[in-house]
Amino acid sequence: MTINPELPIKFSPMHRLQWEEAQQKDVILYPEGMVELNQSSAEILKMCDGTRKLAQIVVDLEQKFATSGLQNDITAFLEVALKNGWIQQN
Repeated sequence: MTINPELPIKFSPMHRLQWEEAQQKDVILYPEGMVELNQSSAEILKMCDGTRKLAQIVVDLEQKFATSGLQNDITAFLEVALKNGWIQQN
């Protein structure tokens, strides 16, 4: 599966993204279990609110972290997230 840059990206309603105090990190919760996220992955998923397309997510994160060149890493992660059902595009 590949990300369609023309469609907004939203976090799946079948999953929940939250801070887990016991692990001291953000996690994805779903009926079958839990996925621990590193900080970068969590920041990307927090941008998947259904209003932003890929380009806007990249711009917002590059501004937030005062850096550039994140397009490939963000796209690669979002493709994994899409394949795993953590995000959706309609």
